[in-house]
Amino acid sequence: MSAEENEAVFRRWIQAYNDRDKQAEADARAPGYLAHAPGAPEPLDSDAWVEFIFDVFAGAFPDLRLTIEEIGVGNHTVAARMAFRGTHRDEFQGLPATNREVAFTSVELNRMENGKVAEHWFEFDQVKLLEQLGLKVIPGPRLLPRILGHQVRKLRPRPAKR
Repeated sequence: MSAEENEAVFRRWIQAYNDRDKQAEADARAPGYLAHAPGAPEPLDSDAWVEFIFDVFAGAFPDLRLTIEEIGVGNHTVAARMAFRGTHRDEFQGLPATNREVAFTSVELNRMENGKVAEHWFEFDQVKLLEQLGLKVIPGPRLLPRILGHQVRKLRPRPAKR
């Protein structure tokens, strides 16, 4: 497939998600599709992917819309910088609905095969999303002593210059 055809497939795939058209979204994915999601212990197959994007994300953010901000295409790849915007209306990762609006971006890389998305990698700022929902990320036990030590050193008087 040409780069232009791959771009068109990717754009239809994103539009299918925005329309919550599960069939059109599935039609854009190749057999054996895999998604590599941040924090997931292993790649998501098609069934796990559908649960993740439609049940988890669209369930928690029913008005979530994806916008392609920049796109780069090749004969076998599509890379995009995406913007997400929606309202937290239902449970997300154990957090009850806050009715807060969120906006975050992602970077995505897609391997295309026979005019379909065969493999999908994406990264997004999870901390920014959680902070918009009112959560604060606190450093874990291995990092906390370093942060505190650094702050204590900043409070100590410095030796006078000669």
